[in-house]
Amino acid sequence: MIDAKEPQNTATPVIETHTLSRVYPMGSSEVHALRDVSLQVDEGEFVALMGSSGSGKSTLLHLLGCLDTPTSGSYMLEGQDVSQLSKNERANVRNRQIGFIFQTFNLLSRISALENVMLPLLYRGHQKDSRERAIQALEHVGLSQRTQHKPTELSGGERQRVAIARAIVTTPTILLADEPTGNLDSRTGEDILELLSQLNQEGSTILMVTHDAIIAAHANRVLHMQDGQILNGEIPQ
Repeated sequence: MIDAKEPQNTATPVIETHTLSRVYPMGSSEVHALRDVSLQVDEGEFVALMGSSGSGKSTLLHLLGCLDTPTSGSYMLEGQDVSQLSKNERANVRNRQIGFIFQTFNLLSRISALENVMLPLLYRGHQKDSRERAIQALEHVGLSQRTQHKPTELSGGERQRVAIARAIVTTPTILLADEPTGNLDSRTGEDILELLSQLNQEGSTILMVTHDAIIAAHANRVLHMQDGQILNGEIPQ
C-alpha cells in the first residue's frame, strides 16, 4: 500500500519576518514597541492585523512599509532582506513594491484625482504611459467620471478610491492598508472593504491594520497583536 503524501505548501511568501523587534529610546529608558515578531504573508492573501492602540501594529506596519528599520531581526520582502537598507534604498522599494492606503487619504488637494494617481509613476520616472495607466487605475476603482476633480470636490469614499487607485497604479507586490475605513461612515466603509476584497480576488496581496473585528472579518486571516507581539500567526513549520 502506498502511503499518501501530505500536501505541499506551494504558496510564495511575499513577507517574512523573523524575530523582528523595534526599541525606541525615551530619555533614560527604552520603549519596546515590537518584540520578536515572526510572521509570513503569502502571495494572494488578505490578512488583517488587529490590536488596540499601543499594541504595536502601527510600528509593525511602518517596518513592513520600509518607513523604518528594525532594531533587530530580519524582514524579507519577496525574498530580499530589506531590514537594514539605506533611506534611499527603502524609498526605492516603497515606490516599486509597496502600495499604501492611508486612513487620511494623503492626497494633494491642489491637483486632480488623475494627477494624484500619476504621482508614483512620475516619481519612478515613468513618463511615457503614466496618464493612461492612471486613468485605467481610476476606472478600476469606479471613478472614470471623476478624473479631473480635485480631492476637495470629492466625497470621503471617492477620495479613498483615489488613494486606492494611486496604491495599485504601480502594480505593487503588496498593498498595506492602515485603517482604510477609519474616516468613513459605515456604509461607505463597507463599499471600500468590498473593493479591497475584489482586488484581493483579482490577485492583490493585502495586509490591513484595524482595531475593529467587523472590518477584520473581511480578510481571509486575522492576526492579533498585544504588547508588541503577535498572539497567533507564527511562520508555519
